[in-house]
Amino acid sequence: MARYDNILDTIGNTPMVRLNRMAPDHVNLYVKVESFNPMGSIKDRMARAIIEDAEASGALQPGQTVIEATSGNTGIGLAMVCAQKGYPLVVTMAENFSVERRKMLRFLGAKVVLTPASEKGSGMLKKAEELARQHGWYLCRQFDNPVNARVHTETTVPEILEDMQGEPLYAFVTGFGTGGTLNGVATGLRQHSPETRIIAAEPDNAQVLGSGIPQPRDAQGNPRGSHPNFKPHLMQGWSPDFISGLTEEAVTNQLIDQIQPVPGDAAMQTSRQLAREEGIFVGTSSGATMHAALEVATKAPAGANIVCMLPDTGERYLSTPLFADIGEDMNEEEVAISRSTEGFRFDRSSAASPAAVAEVQLDVEAEAFVDEITANTPIVMFALEWCEFCWSVRNLFAALGVDYESVDLDSVAYQHGDRGNKIRPVLAQRTGSPTIPQIYVGGRHIGGCTELFDYQRSGGLAGAFADMGIEYAPFDDDPYGLLPQWLHTRAS
Repeated sequence: MARYDNILDTIGNTPMVRLNRMAPDHVNLYVKVESFNPMGSIKDRMARAIIEDAEASGALQPGQTVIEATSGNTGIGLAMVCAQKGYPLVVTMAENFSVERRKMLRFLGAKVVLTPASEKGSGMLKKAEELARQHGWYLCRQFDNPVNARVHTETTVPEILEDMQGEPLYAFVTGFGTGGTLNGVATGLRQHSPETRIIAAEPDNAQVLGSGIPQPRDAQGNPRGSHPNFKPHLMQGWSPDFISGLTEEAVTNQLIDQIQPVPGDAAMQTSRQLAREEGIFVGTSSGATMHAALEVATKAPAGANIVCMLPDTGERYLSTPLFADIGEDMNEEEVAISRSTEGFRFDRSSAASPAAVAEVQLDVEAEAFVDEITANTPIVMFALEWCEFCWSVRNLFAALGVDYESVDLDSVAYQHGDRGNKIRPVLAQRTGSPTIPQIYVGGRHIGGCTELFDYQRSGGLAGAFADMGIEYAPFDDDPYGLLPQWLHTRAS
C-alpha cells in the first residue's frame, strides 16, 4: 500500500474483476468495481476533477459555496472533495432518492435541499440554478460540464486498457445519468480501441435514447421540461427525466453502438445475484448495467472480452425496493439453527431471576447512591453509553425537551473503583430486573425502555411531568419509532 497526501489521491485505479459464475462460458466478462473509490462510487472521479478545474480557472474562489443537483453519488463525492478542500456545499435532491444518501451528505457536512418528487430530476436542477443565481454560489453543472466526460477519457480509459494488457476489448457496457462516463469512456475508446462496441443501457420503461425522440430545449440549449418518453423507474442515478448535454453529445458524435433496455425487476435480481454468486455488493443501477452486459455476452463471439461498469455500492440502497424482501429478524431457517444448540437463544431467558439477584452481597455506598439520586433527581436513567435502547430513551427525552440525569455505568467516571458494576446489582434488587436502562421519574421506578415508551403512549409520562411542574414539548409520534429498525419487532 502507498502513502497519500490526502484522501483525494486515492481516487481511481479501481479493480477490474472477472466474473466466474455468472458469465457465459464462451466469453470473458469483467466488471470495473467503482465502489473501491473512497466514497464508494464512480462520481468521486468527476467530483474532484470539476472542483480542481474550477479552482484552476478562477470560477471557484476560496471559501465560496459549491452547489449541485444530484441523485446522491455526485453529491457524496463533492462532499468529500469540499470537506478536504474547505468549501461549503449545498446539494439539491429530489425527495424520492434514498435516505441513506441524504444522511451521508449531511454527515460529510453538506446541506441537503429536497425538491418535490413530482418535479423529477429537472426540478432539482432548476432549484440548484435558482440558488446559485441568488447567492452567487459555484454551480458544478455536472450534466453539461465537459470536465465530467474528460476525467473518464483521461483516467478510466487508460485503466481499462492497461488492465486488458493488449488484448482486444469487444464491448464496454455502461448506463448513463449525467452522460459523463458514457461520453468520456466512449471518446477515449474510439481513439485507442476503435473496434470496441459501446453499449448504453437504459430502463426499458423510460427509453429516452431508444425512442429516438430529441430532448426539448429552450433557446439557451437547456432541457425544457421532461423528455416525452420518460417514466419513473427503479434505477436511481440512471436516466434522469431529460437527456443531458453530455449524453446528447455522445449521440450526436455517434459514440453509441447499441442501446440495451433493462427491466427494473431484472436489475434488482441481477444485483442480488452479483452479491450471492460473485460476492460483489452493488446497487440497482449496477445490477441494471450488469444485466445489459449479460445480454450482450450471450450474443458475443467466443473469446470476446467485455467490460461492464459497476458505478457504486449496495449500501446506498438499503431503504429502497432492492432490499424490500431482506428481513431484519431471523427467518424460520435461522430460528431452527439457533435452536439446534441450547445456549444464547432468544426464546430462552438466560437472565438471573430476582431471587438469585437478591443473594448477591450489595455494596453499601452503591445502595446509598441509588437511593439518593432516585429520590432527589426528577428524571434519572441508569444507562450504558452505547446501548441502542438507552439511545432510544435519550431520543425521547430530547424530543420532549426535558432535562434528565444519565448515570452511564460503563463510562470512565463509573469505572473508577468499579462503581458501575457495584451499582448494577443494587438496581437489579430494587427493580427486579438485571437489564439496562432503568428509568426513574419523580422517584418512581418506570422500568426499561419499552416500559417508558408505554408510559408515554398512555399519557402517564405527561401526567408525571405536570405533577412535578416540568415543562415539555408536545410529542405525538409513536415513541417506538425512535428504536433502531432492527429492534422494532422485538420491542413491539
